[in-house]
Amino acid sequence: MTLPPGTPDLEVLDLLVSVAELGSLGAAARRHGISQPAAGMRISTLERRLRLRLLDRGHTGSALTDAGHTLIELSRPVLAAAATLADGIAALHHTARPSLHIAASKTIADHRIPHWLSALRKIRPELAVALEVANSQQVTAAVRERDTELGFVEGPHSPPGLGSRVLVADDLVVVVAPTHPWATRRRAVTLRELADTPLLWREKGSGTRDTVWQASRCMAHRRHRQPNSARPQRFSPLRAAPPHPRWSAASSSPTSYAPARSTKYLWTTRSS
Repeated sequence: MTLPPGTPDLEVLDLLVSVAELGSLGAAARRHGISQPAAGMRISTLERRLRLRLLDRGHTGSALTDAGHTLIELSRPVLAAAATLADGIAALHHTARPSLHIAASKTIADHRIPHWLSALRKIRPELAVALEVANSQQVTAAVRERDTELGFVEGPHSPPGLGSRVLVADDLVVVVAPTHPWATRRRAVTLRELADTPLLWREKGSGTRDTVWQASRCMAHRRHRQPNSARPQRFSPLRAAPPHPRWSAASSSPTSYAPARSTKYLWTTRSS
């Protein structure tokens, strides 16, 4: 099938419809982002091509002729079909574009994900990435429920039942005010000291919180087994500064920090 000679261009038909809808050539030109003289020239070219007078031009403006009104009515279904075609082509592009949905814990999303996504874009610019931010427990649950394809979490161990790989290992540090006695110390804070110190904690489900709480439980168990040792104390979530990853504390806190134990940062995928 070939189009017959003189078939008008869709864009100029759309321009003519805008003249009818808006009532003036100038308003139609503004809608289409062109000057009024340019709009007039395009419609004049269409008139010569169709050998029809479509507009009556006068000192007070332009008005559609009977032929112009008829052409507009014939053009509307054609323009609607063209819009449907454009939507279908856009949908094909959307379907064909590869995508990846990821979820990350809050700390990793703030301090690691931007760098990783920037590096990913350099090697896979066509990949559309959607990011969801939650705590480590929620990210792990999203992977298990197949609500996300890839999860980045932090914690003392890999989530059971999911494939995982250690990406980064870092030290935990306790953030304290410059006037705190720990601000100037150089040796690591012990678990016993942490257990005896009131701390302000992240919400339940945080990988950093789980790491320290697990270490504290191990320490309390050892203290319980030692002869003549004091009764192990509960790890008290009171007001002070909690352990943070070193790179998180160094980049965001204006206060001092004291070193503690280390933690691992993991990514998890669906189990096969």
